[in-house]
Amino acid sequence: MRIIILGGTGLIGSAVASTLAQSGYEIIILTRNLQKYSNILTSYNYVYWDGQTSKGWIQWLEGDYAMINLAGESIAGERFTDLRWTLARKKSILESRLNAGQAVTEAIRTATSKPAVLIQASAIGYYGASLSGQEFTEKDAPGDDFLAYVSTKWERSTERVAEQGVRRVVIRIGVVLSNKGGALPKQIIPFRYYIGGTIGSGRQWYSWINIDDVAYALKFFIENAQTTGAFNICSPNPVTNKEFSKELAKTMQRPSWIPIPSFVLFHLLGEASKLLTQGQRVIPQRLLNHGYSFQYNELKYALRNLLSV
Repeated sequence: MRIIILGGTGLIGSAVASTLAQSGYEIIILTRNLQKYSNILTSYNYVYWDGQTSKGWIQWLEGDYAMINLAGESIAGERFTDLRWTLARKKSILESRLNAGQAVTEAIRTATSKPAVLIQASAIGYYGASLSGQEFTEKDAPGDDFLAYVSTKWERSTERVAEQGVRRVVIRIGVVLSNKGGALPKQIIPFRYYIGGTIGSGRQWYSWINIDDVAYALKFFIENAQTTGAFNICSPNPVTNKEFSKELAKTMQRPSWIPIPSFVLFHLLGEASKLLTQGQRVIPQRLLNHGYSFQYNELKYALRNLLSV
């Protein structure tokens, strides 16, 4: 089967592409920077797209195939200063997701062959930031902050493909742990220099997921035709920030003793500081109900794997 991935050059997309390729799938990665990847020796096919329409890649929609839409500008950005959500950043974050969703919807509408499944990315930000400790499952309603708004719009951007008879899976992804990018490489820096500690109160929940489990979960959806609708993609064992900091320090054989006050982060990042000082306690109930077996369901094993301890 051919797998077409939008957002396939990012942290999650790269891991998904690698896992699926190793399982014998043909991988097509859509990219706006074809020149960067055209000379890379790989079994993938890189195809140009403009990030907004289906021009230039709709011809790949034929035969037996699936689509994975991970496209969207990073919430955290490339630099620490990118975390501050200016009006321009908010607009760019939202529009990048809506444009990709529109392109996918249009491509499927006009394609003669419809995909076996469309996997549509979202995030656990859908439930809104909270310090309450309430457990969220897929049955819960969306929150009312910026990330909840973006996640809701992101999910709805491709909902019309169901009218074409396409099975659609929405993946609400937690905090992805990887040693190749994302949050973890930034988080280990202060611990490496013996100045690590909790963030804010330390009571905020941290719904994490090992990068390998993200990739294997998507493979699970492709290969299990009974899966449809929204799924939380996170460990069944979320932890508080205090617990995460303690386990990270233990894994690195470092102390966890210098907290970062919430007011400092708010001064630096404004509204976006909620990413660090608040969280969600999310349970992947539907994934468990469908029989998915996690590679790493305990934080200590995930950290040991990623930090090679």
